[in-house]
Amino acid sequence: MNSLRLILTSAVLSATIISGCATDDPNRRAKAGAAIGAIVGGVAGNQSSSSNGKYVGAFVGALTGAAVGNYMDKQQRKLEAQLASEQRNNQVAITRIDAETLRLDVRSEASFDINSASIKGNFEKSLETMADIIGEYDQTAVHVIGHTDSTGTQSYNQQLSEKRATSVTRYLSKNGVTRTRMRFSGRGENQPIDSNASSSGRSKNRRVEIYLKTIVKDRENEAFRSPV
Repeated sequence: MNSLRLILTSAVLSATIISGCATDDPNRRAKAGAAIGAIVGGVAGNQSSSSNGKYVGAFVGALTGAAVGNYMDKQQRKLEAQLASEQRNNQVAITRIDAETLRLDVRSEASFDINSASIKGNFEKSLETMADIIGEYDQTAVHVIGHTDSTGTQSYNQQLSEKRATSVTRYLSKNGVTRTRMRFSGRGENQPIDSNASSSGRSKNRRVEIYLKTIVKDRENEAFRSPV
């Protein structure tokens, strides 16, 4: 459906809405205007496209019942298959948290230089692969969370973790993941997964986590709450 046809469709729907509003309703114009705005916004959203040419849909449905587990199973299998090399090299770990949540742990050694928030060039392909799959499975909310070790000041580590989360979010967005699906934040040094007393422990603590949470019907807001 081309842009002109979509616009004409929205005009017809708009007219239907206006005529359907009760003539003695004092809020008739406001209600009609709100409905028309939603239609036009939907048309515009469906006509916008990402930098790699994929269409960005304005309306994303929510899953129900057994469909949730099946949906996440398929997404997990595809991520594991297409990121097999990164997993073997301990660059990325994929963990199923529960029926509705997946977590991708991205080691900072693979993705960032020390004290840098610029994504390494040799890791960009891996992020593009993630973006393709996350973009395909568009009934998930995406949470990008940065972490550091305890080297340096707490305020510096907090800022660095936020900058790294921002970099990953922007890269995913540039490669087709709708920005409205994503949330990003930094935890600094406050959520270590190993001891900061050893270099190997500090290495594990420097990471970016990408959580994929299913958007479930009647519980849509839960998907956009921070997982940690």
